[in-house]
Amino acid sequence: MLLNKAINIPSLMKIGSGKTAKIGKYLYDRKFFKTALFFSDGIENIVADKLYSGFKEHGIEIVRKDFISDINIENIIHTAFKVPQGTDVIIGIGGGKSLDYSKYCAHTLQLPFISVPTSVSNDGFCSPSASLLVEGKRKSVQASIPYGVVADLDIITSAPKETFYSGLGDMISKVTALWDWKKAFDKKLSDYNDFSAMLAYNSLDALHYAGEREESYSDEFYSRLVNSLVLSGIAMEVAGSSRPASGSEHLISHAMDFLSLNPRMHGLQVGTATYLCALLQDNKVAEIKRFLETSGFADFVSKNPLDKKDFLAALEYAPQVKENYYTILSENDSLQRAKEFIEKDDVLKILVR
Repeated sequence: MLLNKAINIPSLMKIGSGKTAKIGKYLYDRKFFKTALFFSDGIENIVADKLYSGFKEHGIEIVRKDFISDINIENIIHTAFKVPQGTDVIIGIGGGKSLDYSKYCAHTLQLPFISVPTSVSNDGFCSPSASLLVEGKRKSVQASIPYGVVADLDIITSAPKETFYSGLGDMISKVTALWDWKKAFDKKLSDYNDFSAMLAYNSLDALHYAGEREESYSDEFYSRLVNSLVLSGIAMEVAGSSRPASGSEHLISHAMDFLSLNPRMHGLQVGTATYLCALLQDNKVAEIKRFLETSGFADFVSKNPLDKKDFLAALEYAPQVKENYYTILSENDSLQRAKEFIEKDDVLKILVR
C-alpha cells in the first residue's frame, strides 16, 4: 500500500543582495499583477524606494496595504475578507508577526503567499504554520507553506544582532528535536518520516560554518543560515507536523512565553534550551557547546541571560504544553537532572542566571 503524499514546496526562492528591487520582476514573470502587502511597523520606509520602483517598472498594482501590530486570529480573518477579489498574491514583509499574519490570511483565501523576511530570527518565514493569538493564547496554527521566499541580504545583515543570534538558536534546535522525534517513534508514540528527517539534518549545514564571531560572518554565511531555516520549514511540510524542527527545547521556550512576564526572543530561548536538552539526551553536546561559544551566541546571551526562576518554572511546565507529545522531558528523572545541569554546567551558568 502506497502511503506517499503530495507536498507543497516554494516555487520562488531568491536569496542574495538587492533582491527587494527585483520583487516586481518576480511577480511579473509569474503573472501576479495585483498584490496585497502586509508590512511590519516601520519596515515600509526601509524597503519602499526599491520595492515600489520595481512595481512601477513592471506594472504591479497594490490593491491593499496593511501594517501589522497584532496576531489575533479573529482580526486576520476579518482582514482576509477585505482583500479585494481578483488579488493574485499576498506578500508579507518584515518580522514574525507580519509574516504569520499575512501567511494565515493567504491560507484563508487560498492565495499564493510570498514571504519577505527582514531578519533571520527563526524558521517561521518558510514554515507551514503560523504562531497566532487564539482566544488570548499563543498557538501554532496550521497554514500553508509559502509559494515563495525572497531574502534580501542587504536588509537581513543590517537587522539587530539579536535577530541573528535568535536565528542561530532556532537553527541548532533541530539536533535535539530530531532526537526526540526518533525516540518517540521508537517508543511507538509518533510517526516518522526519513526524508523529512534528512532535510532537517541537512538544515544544520550552517552549524559547521560558524566563524569566530558574528562580525566576521560574510553574506555567504547569512545565505547558508537562510537556506538552513528554509529547509527546516520544508521538513515540517514533508512530515505534516512540526516534529522535525520542534522538540523538548521548543516546549521549554513555549512554556517561558506563557509563564514569563518578559520572555526573550524565541530563538534565544530555544538555543539555550537546546544545549540543556542535548545534555539530557547525551546528544552532540561538545558540538553544540563549540557552536554556541565560537558563534558568539553564548557571549551575546550572557550579557542579558535568561531569568533562572522563569527558566526553572518553564522546565516544570514544559511537558504539559503539548498532550501526548513525547520528548526527553517526558522521562521521570529529566527535571531533576536538568536542575543539576543548570547548577553545575559552565555554559548554562552564564546563559541562565
